[in-house]
Amino acid sequence: QKPVSETESGECFRSPFRKPLAQLTNRPHCLDSSQHEAFIRSILSKPFKVPIPNYKGPLGLRALGIKRAGLRSPLHDPFEEGALVLYEPPLLSAHDQLKIDKEKAPVHVVVDPVLSRILRPHQREGVKFLWDCVTSRRIPGSHGCIMADEMGLGKTLQCITLMWTLLRQSPDCKPEIEKAMVVSPSSLVRNWYNEVEKWLGGRIQPLAIDGGSKEEIDRKLVGFMNQRGLRVPSPILIISYETFRLHAEALQKGSVGLVICDEGHRLKNSENQTYQALNSLNTPRRVLISGTPIQNDLLEYFSLVHFVNSGILGTAQEFKRHFEIPILKGRDADASEAERHKGEERLKELISIVNRCLIRRTSDILSKYLPVKIEQVVCCRLTPLQAELYKNFLKQAKPVEELKEGKISVSSLSSITSLKKLCNHPALIHEKCVEEEEGFMGALDLFPAGYSTKSVEPQLSGKMLVLDYILAVTKSTSNDKVVLVSNYTQTLDLFEKLCRNRRYLYVRLDGTMSIKKRAKIVERFNSPSSPEFIFMLSSKAGGCGLNLIGANRLVMFDPDWNPANDEQAMARVWRDGQKKTCYIYRLLSTGTIEEKIFQRQTHKKALSSCVVDEEQDVERHFSLGELKELFTLNEATTSDTHDKIKCRRCVNGHQVRPPPEGSDCTSDLSQWNHCADKRGLQDSVLKAAWDAAVTFTFHHHSHEEQRGIP
Repeated sequence: QKPVSETESGECFRSPFRKPLAQLTNRPHCLDSSQHEAFIRSILSKPFKVPIPNYKGPLGLRALGIKRAGLRSPLHDPFEEGALVLYEPPLLSAHDQLKIDKEKAPVHVVVDPVLSRILRPHQREGVKFLWDCVTSRRIPGSHGCIMADEMGLGKTLQCITLMWTLLRQSPDCKPEIEKAMVVSPSSLVRNWYNEVEKWLGGRIQPLAIDGGSKEEIDRKLVGFMNQRGLRVPSPILIISYETFRLHAEALQKGSVGLVICDEGHRLKNSENQTYQALNSLNTPRRVLISGTPIQNDLLEYFSLVHFVNSGILGTAQEFKRHFEIPILKGRDADASEAERHKGEERLKELISIVNRCLIRRTSDILSKYLPVKIEQVVCCRLTPLQAELYKNFLKQAKPVEELKEGKISVSSLSSITSLKKLCNHPALIHEKCVEEEEGFMGALDLFPAGYSTKSVEPQLSGKMLVLDYILAVTKSTSNDKVVLVSNYTQTLDLFEKLCRNRRYLYVRLDGTMSIKKRAKIVERFNSPSSPEFIFMLSSKAGGCGLNLIGANRLVMFDPDWNPANDEQAMARVWRDGQKKTCYIYRLLSTGTIEEKIFQRQTHKKALSSCVVDEEQDVERHFSLGELKELFTLNEATTSDTHDKIKCRRCVNGHQVRPPPEGSDCTSDLSQWNHCADKRGLQDSVLKAAWDAAVTFTFHHHSHEEQRGIP
């Protein structure tokens, strides 16, 4: 067949079956330029598509990075299910919407869903309260508040949520604050850092100061204060009270948007340096966290409120005259009807003012999430040796004259310490007996022949005997772990000897331990696979935020004057994450100074719950006059505290009527179960230990066990 010429066909011949090996013509093949231009135009004319999958936001035709005109929008969707909205702009009529300047229209403030999804109902309420206070929406002109939730309710998480919200948004469509500062006890600095990391996971870089030379710390603080602008690299500073006090000068040079003071009851004395240094910070927004806002007296309470919102309670003198004196007079058991009435009136007035900037929820909210807690106050008989030493001391030292109106003079403090130590174990005062100090002349002869403090000798102390039983029964009948708490490191030394004697594995934490080591020890103890059976804690070191949910039994070996220290220590095991029933044992030596201290605690606690928890019916059992009985020994009683509450539910030492319905372990002691023998006890461990030296037990639970929940 004759090939068709190129000119006839308009193109060169190509086989339909295979491609040519090379071009059939010598001319290079070119793309049509108009085709190419059209292709490029089609690329350029496509609208910009956001490369985020399922992106529903606005698409502008302008270049990226140029601010769009039009309505401002909130950072997070306020209409999403479960959104926690802290601020809603006022609703506008159609007419007002036309008139409003779009650039100035306020927007919703919505908590980041990352946090709002994990907040429990009471925590959502808490965050809203905190935000309203610090943005001056609750009390115009005041920007502070006290977060006084009891232990275990997630105060830290609520405050982290507040900080994150203020740092990112406001009704004005920009961050409310540039920087925030958290001041906490040194043992909690690392804990705060970890919590921010845990809940915000890398979204923010906090600066935690937990060590370093003075120059290095100063450099970091100056760097922190000099940060400005919309995106501050490290907007949260976490620092201890001690470091803050030493470096306050560097922090007073600029301003900080928000300061949070953890364990804020440290600021109860407005005279101390830390209080004054913090008060001189250029920071109107102040949040004070304290599970126990009132401890010793109302004036301390005034200092805390004054720190966050100065002026709302007047000056210290006005507060004392108008509130403190009438309230205390009315609370005294010897008060007249008129004084009582006036006290209650002033209390109502005080509560109504303070409640505007104080939020407090008690741990009964936790009962929905936590297992039952059984709290037991266990009175333990003194051994004959302890009783003899005690009586000898009272005869020789004559401390009674020192006490006037419940105030304790410095010279009688050493007598109190000696008696408290004797109640723990005679070994603690053995050295004083050897040196024949006042009150212990000739006391050495009372000790058994050949006595040495090297061995622990639990049979010489009633409380130590009971403790020995509690530990042995727990170890042999369960896999529970135990926390032991005492005020004295000497007592912790005795615990160590006992543990070595009985071959119990233990860890010990006291004030001398570094923060990092402390965190490691706690983490290890809480692991179910760790072999340690006992965690020893000095109640001074143990106050702060430690989480010991690896244990579910806790023994408070001696009472503290300050109920807050005891409450703090006892809340270590019954908190979020605990899965087992918790047993708390508070050991007291029967008829001794320890029972008196415990009674004095209830007086302070009554004062606290009266102001903070508004419990009007706290029973007025102890007059200040009765506190003079501190230095007496009542050997005839099974419980001096039970005698004092003039119980109407017990007949001849036996409880005939159960506690009132709805009462629990936060109720007054008179509403607990009272047991003069082991029959009424719920705890099998204490039942087994009863015969060692127990004379009387008060016990109650945190809440009824809910059916269907183990």
